[in-house]
Amino acid sequence: MPLHKYPPAIWKSLKLKEGIYTRLPAHYLKSLNDTEKPTPVHWRPHGLKYRLNPKTGQRERVQDVPVLPYFPPEADEGLWGGEGWISGFRYANNDKLTSRVRKLWRPQLFSRQLYSEILDNTFPIAVTMRTLDLIDAAYGFDFYILKTPQRDLCSKLGMELKRAMLMRLAKKDADLYPNDPEKREQIYNKYKEFEIPLEEAEWVGLTLEEAVEKQRLLEKKDPTPVFKICVEELVQKLTAQKLEDPAAVQNKS
Repeated sequence: MPLHKYPPAIWKSLKLKEGIYTRLPAHYLKSLNDTEKPTPVHWRPHGLKYRLNPKTGQRERVQDVPVLPYFPPEADEGLWGGEGWISGFRYANNDKLTSRVRKLWRPQLFSRQLYSEILDNTFPIAVTMRTLDLIDAAYGFDFYILKTPQRDLCSKLGMELKRAMLMRLAKKDADLYPNDPEKREQIYNKYKEFEIPLEEAEWVGLTLEEAVEKQRLLEKKDPTPVFKICVEELVQKLTAQKLEDPAAVQNKS
């Protein structure tokens, strides 16, 4: 087994500390470091560390074993509500005396026409029954997309819709209901709590490869001269030295 200078588990975090990755926006880098766990879908946590055995009355430890689904490429083209493929075993003919055989559980998909008020468009999307229940619980398709974090959407399509919605809310352009200004203003006020600056909305939902390409194009379009970077670093260095020992700086001058 080859020996590495750094363990492979931290390679991704180390990569973000060098090269063009360090020049990515701070809000985007913060979204990559999201350590919160997704909402349980295929399993139910106990919520306790210990419980009493109903037979013996003894205190025993309870361990939550999460069921991690697999999200195929088709999941990025729809909204599955956190559901995925579950791989496991079953007994042949439901007989526990027989050998186990592999089984793959897939969610049941439905094609539905979902309307977005912010985008003023209807999208044919493959969804599950859980997705429809979550949309009803959020009181609308737009609220569901805007409220659900990326770790629970588990869909590239969902994040692209969220980015488009946030960009329209940030721009507040007149392309939305051009013949009905009152309705346009009503929609913008309805989703005002989700409004963020346009500079942040443009980066929402981008993969690391897409963000690097976007940053490369921005630097190519408006590059910063090297001498300006050197001058800024020199000014910061001299300012720090002056704050530490102002008398020494005067004697050198």
